[in-house]
Amino acid sequence: MTRVKICGITQFEDARDAALLGADAIGLNFHPNSPRYIEPSRAAKIIEKLPPFVTAVGVFVNHRDPQSLEDFALSLGLQAVQLHGNETPDYCSMIQRVKVIKAFRVDPNFRVDTLRSHGSGTFLLDGCSPGAGKSFEWELAFGANAFGSIIIGGGLTPDNVSRVISTLHPFAVDVASGVESRPGKKDYDKMRRFIEAVERADIAVMGAL
Repeated sequence: MTRVKICGITQFEDARDAALLGADAIGLNFHPNSPRYIEPSRAAKIIEKLPPFVTAVGVFVNHRDPQSLEDFALSLGLQAVQLHGNETPDYCSMIQRVKVIKAFRVDPNFRVDTLRSHGSGTFLLDGCSPGAGKSFEWELAFGANAFGSIIIGGGLTPDNVSRVISTLHPFAVDVASGVESRPGKKDYDKMRRFIEAVERADIAVMGAL
């Protein structure tokens, strides 16, 4: 079954609703320039109240060194870090105590074999402007599943997520702006519709096997 990650959580109520609706993970953005940035102290309080089956993922961009990033993640209770910068394979491999999700911006020059050199095993394929609600040409991700667990993000909504699942069969889908009323504030009905659309798409894919 396709996992669902609701990213850009800034309020406990939204994290709670995402969990109750069936989300598998939430994303907390620690990049100061993001409109969805969350203070670490606030993030820690949200993580502390999450049910055990919901994974807390921290979003980072070019953090200064992997050791301090790992220490920071563990201090908050994060179970995974999502790296959106120019982190090298060596950088990623030095993070051992939390799961690593390496993000790639997919543009017309993207090649899926780029993933081969990164040992994280879990990759987020995103639009060129993460968090901006812009998708990429999904055909550019064909074959990516051969290199690890693939998460698809970028411009996903309740109306198009079923198509990306039937097209790419990803491990998970990642959504932020597609389920918001404004940056950082989730819309309950949009989250519900998104997760229901994922469930219907999974049923359709299984029925076609």
